[in-house]
Amino acid sequence: LEKMTDLVAVWEVALSDGIHKIEFEHGTTSGKRVVYVDGKEEIRKEWMFKLVGKETFTVGAAKTRAAINIDAVSGFAYEYTLEINGKSLKKHMENRSKTTNTWVLSLGGTDYRVVLEKDTMDVWCNGQKLETAGEFVEDGTETHFSVGDHSCYIKAVSSGKRKEGIIHTLIVDDREIPEAVE
Repeated sequence: LEKMTDLVAVWEVALSDGIHKIEFEHGTTSGKRVVYVDGKEEIRKEWMFKLVGKETFTVGAAKTRAAINIDAVSGFAYEYTLEINGKSLKKHMENRSKTTNTWVLSLGGTDYRVVLEKDTMDVWCNGQKLETAGEFVEDGTETHFSVGDHSCYIKAVSSGKRKEGIIHTLIVDDREIPEAVE
């Protein structure tokens, strides 16, 4: 494998199916553009005469739309910005913190990353969408699933405050797991 000599940008993007690494090579003398997602080459273009522009591709199991914008800043300096679903990476991450909950835990020596998509109530674990069973309980709902041989559920209860909305808590083997900050 050739050395990535023209590597100009690396981003880490948290999606429901995991954290993805996006790398971008831009040869400003050759016009080469290469996009890698999780180490796998997604786009390769040689001899591009236009050095500015946009490369679009998808990331992750849900084929999330992504784009790298290449802009000239001054002379031969370039700026590279990553967009996820048409939003800047920063906006994407801010939006994600409102639409998902993420928990990171270790069970029997294996690390798990559990993500709840609040709008669909889909539950992901280490890149796989899980089979879940929803159930109404006295003070809210419980979404049941298993991770390995552990029984888990996400409890959703109203905070009683309009601004806070619903509070989601992950319970694994009757133990509450603290939410992770990504």
